[in-house]
Amino acid sequence: MSQEASLFSRASTEIVDLHRFFVDWFVATRADAVDFGRFEAAMGEGLTMIAPSGAVLGRDAVVDHVRQSRATCDDGFAIAIEDIRPGWQTDDTIVVLYVEAQLRGGKLSRRQSSAVFTTSSSAPNGVEWRHLHETWLQVPER
Repeated sequence: MSQEASLFSRASTEIVDLHRFFVDWFVATRADAVDFGRFEAAMGEGLTMIAPSGAVLGRDAVVDHVRQSRATCDDGFAIAIEDIRPGWQTDDTIVVLYVEAQLRGGKLSRRQSSAVFTTSSSAPNGVEWRHLHETWLQVPER
């Protein structure tokens, strides 16, 4: 008897999978093999995003920005997802906290993120993004 994955497990998988999509979509040598529909299917209607700059973006602006950013990075671009942990949760909604580390143009940046997910049978991992808030973190000097 198979048991459905927990809401936290599905949201965690979605976070990792979506950031893999970003790397493939943004890296010029990989972008041709990527299905943009995967991204659109995961972005819930009414999605809001608070960017690290403080700008508040709606779903259309987020989708347009990602679409226009296709193939804008070289092969050195990478994203790592760290410290995924659950926050508040109900039966069909969860807040998940995580740190996103990016390497772009030889520079490392990090952001603390909190995302709200709701269940959706039509979304790639059974959850859709409803809200995302990102805050810059200081990168330790080496």
